[in-house]
Amino acid sequence: MFRHVPNLLTGGRLLLAAVFFVMLGLYQFKGRGDPTLLNVAFIVYVVALVTDFLDGYLARKWKVEGAFGRVVDPFVDKVLVIGSFIFFAGKNFIIPVSEQPYVVRTITGVAPWMVVVILSRELLVTSFRAMSEGSGQNFGAAFSGKLKMGFQSATILVILMYVNYLNRLEEHDYLRPATAFRDFCIWATILITVVSGLLYVRRGVGVYRKGVARSGAE
Repeated sequence: MFRHVPNLLTGGRLLLAAVFFVMLGLYQFKGRGDPTLLNVAFIVYVVALVTDFLDGYLARKWKVEGAFGRVVDPFVDKVLVIGSFIFFAGKNFIIPVSEQPYVVRTITGVAPWMVVVILSRELLVTSFRAMSEGSGQNFGAAFSGKLKMGFQSATILVILMYVNYLNRLEEHDYLRPATAFRDFCIWATILITVVSGLLYVRRGVGVYRKGVARSGAE
């Protein structure tokens, strides 16, 4: 019975991701800007983070770690993070620049190139992991990867709160420090994402060289 609980939590997180994206898809700044949508999205994402911790913790505690969790768990994490940043850089969060009527920007502070950086890092690490595990060598998550995931998730929650309470921030004259904090979170996330990717590349190259040396010895 206990054996299936971590996998059920992982599968449930995929459903939560779908609900989360529906909320972001329905929301439209200066359009369908109902605060309830982002409030629900915030709660759903927090619940998803809790299940992300629980499924790994329970799998280790009950010693029921398997291939399903090893593959699907990071997949769901990537879907949640990359999907969130894609939405944040998309049309639902775009506002015009007042001084330039034909120029727009995102209220979230997320630019399309940032999504490209995050996506490129994930694809690169996934490729190294597939190559390593295909040759029978372990390529599990490193601390830098977990730190990256933590920063990305925190930034997503900060952006949700920033957009949802933008009017109140303006009313109470907190907009400038709130925007500075939002931008700090975004840039810190991008920096950690790049550094984490480089560390994984170095690790992947090392694993590849070991595999070549082993093949030559055989």
